[in-house]
Parts: sequence; structure tokens; C-alpha cells
Amino acid sequence: MALIECRRLTRSFKKGETLITPLKDLDLDVAAGTFLALMGPSGSGKTTLLNLIAGIDRATSGSLKIDGRELNTMSRSQLAVWRSEYIGYIFQLYNLVPVLTAYENVELPLLLHNYSKKERHAKVSLALEMVGLADRYDHFPRQLSGGQEQRVAIARAIVADPKILVADEPTGDLDAEAAAATMTFLKRLNTEFNKTIIMVTHDPKTAAVAQQTLHLEKGRLETAVTA
Repeated sequence: MALIECRRLTRSFKKGETLITPLKDLDLDVAAGTFLALMGPSGSGKTTLLNLIAGIDRATSGSLKIDGRELNTMSRSQLAVWRSEYIGYIFQLYNLVPVLTAYENVELPLLLHNYSKKERHAKVSLALEMVGLADRYDHFPRQLSGGQEQRVAIARAIVADPKILVADEPTGDLDAEAAAATMTFLKRLNTEFNKTIIMVTHDPKTAAVAQQTLHLEKGRLETAVTA
């Protein structure tokens, strides 16, 4: 059984009198441990699919099962608990809280779990060490470079050891060196720690790091490329 199963997955919404359908009757299976890149023009449904998989948005119709559980039948409170266990989200613009240190930003997801202060400290310290920022734990976002901010964001995404990492243009706001370092680390998470990663990108070089690339066009899958 695939970790992620989409069947005739559709997302529609109204904009004024116009019905917009960014995703239409999509079928997709993603095995555990896959590193998948989603590509396509703006408006093709990439981020919509990412947000559905992350449980942030809800499908209009169709089925979306993750690890055998149907997301579309969960309540908001059930989804919130499920996300805290299954999903780590890496944002293009980092989404760090400016008044919190790197340590405090990474600790945030753990506050949703029943960990002791000692357990949280161990997990945050390990996550920051993994991204090479153990010596920046007390720095605020304004004191970090863009690449360092993204590494804090990755540490925050992995600190609770989620089954799935979703990344929305994780290198889109980085210079070439920082982008390469980010992708090297994501590849390591996939190959060494068997993390399932779903990544949206416009950059073919970034997509080339993934095992598989899917192209979306007007809410439908067009082609699939396996690395």
C-alpha cells in the first residue's frame, strides 16, 4: 500500500461568479521513502496538491488517504493532531517568528506534544546540530543569513520526526550556494533517514535532486520522470 493515495482528487473554489478548479480528478500514489518533485506553471495546481497532502486545505471531492487514513473525513481538530504527527512543512520564505530565537522557533512544533522540557531540549538540539546551526541557537532570524534561516526552518520541520516533509519552493529565495546546501540536506534526509519528501519547485536543477518529477498542467498530471 502506498503511503499517499489520491483518487479523483479535486479542489474547486469560487472567485466571484467564476468556479476555479486548480486540481481536477487527480490519481497519484506515493510510496514511503519517495523524494517527489512537483513542477508546472503558476496555477497548475502544485501548491494546491501540496496543501491537500499537508492537511492544510480540504478537497472538494475525491479521496486522499495517507497511511490508510482518509483526510477528507477528519474534523479540524483531528487534522491538527494528525498534522503534528505526520507533516513537516518547509516554506519558501521560512515563516520564522521574528521575536523568537532559532532554538525557540524549532521548539514550536514540540509544544503540541506531551514532551518534557528536557525531551524538547534534546530534540531541538539534535535538529539544530543536524542542519549545522548548533552554534546559532540563540540568534534571532534577523541575525541569520537567508540560508541559515532556511536551515532553521528545516530543523523546525524535522524536529518532531514527521513521516512526510512537504516543501514549497524551498530554494526559491536563496542564492545558488545556499540552495545547493539546502538540497543536499533534503537529499540526505531522504536517503539516510528514509523521509518521504514532496517538493514544489520551478527550478529543473532543484527538481533533479528528487527521485521522481511529476509535471502538472491545469490541475492534471502530464508526465512523470524518474531519476
